[in-house]
Amino acid sequence: MPQPKPRPQRKTEGDPTMSADATYASPVVRQLREDLALALRAAAHHGLSEGVCNHFSVMLPGTQDRYLINPRGLHWSEIGADDIVLIDVHGEVLAGRHRVEPTALFIHGAVHRLTGHAVVLHCHMPYATALTLTVDRALDPTASQNAMRYMNRIAIDAEYNGLALDDAEGERIARAMSSKDVAFLANHGVIVAGATIAHAYDDLYYLERACLHQVIAQSTGRPLVPVNAKLAAHVAAQIQGEREQSDLFFEALRRMLPPPRR
Repeated sequence: MPQPKPRPQRKTEGDPTMSADATYASPVVRQLREDLALALRAAAHHGLSEGVCNHFSVMLPGTQDRYLINPRGLHWSEIGADDIVLIDVHGEVLAGRHRVEPTALFIHGAVHRLTGHAVVLHCHMPYATALTLTVDRALDPTASQNAMRYMNRIAIDAEYNGLALDDAEGERIARAMSSKDVAFLANHGVIVAGATIAHAYDDLYYLERACLHQVIAQSTGRPLVPVNAKLAAHVAAQIQGEREQSDLFFEALRRMLPPPRR
């Protein structure tokens, strides 16, 4: 009696035998490209972008060596899903129609590779960057309700070391993050990482809001009145338990900021 032929296994986005172009066009990756492009447009809308610099990236599901990132030379407000580039952790462009800026390759490749974070958002947003120029180097997570969500989540890279134009500098930044998902980079900017694009973008947005409040408060010349660390940690746990808010915010941004027309 003839034996039934085994059913072919469906290739997934993380299958190394699946071509880069097929991976790029797959429904799961298409959705990730749309979400990453939306986060970039949202950052431009909220005043978090800087020229055509800085980078957002997301690791492909089921992989540890391929990720999506924004292209070189486009303003974040004009980026759509088809502008997003697929690269590997060594910086080789695997799919997409654009180039990638060199520091993006070294910073994001190292952070994805060494920390395991799925989403890595790096920018020089004004108020957070302003705090990296101070002696404290970072936000005080006990200062405001928005700041409290970052209690025990902040790493500080206290020494500026020039542009990240090689593997060593990218790896140094990644190691400075350690097990944290928010990093203040001295005299430079910030990195916010997360498990999903929606959650990481929500954290990025509220990080800048918290830094704005602290900078304004400090500009009065009056001393800050922080809460105790135990209460701040309790508030952080409360906010982490309300992550539906992050998803709802991202869907509101999807309605507000449609893809650009070409």
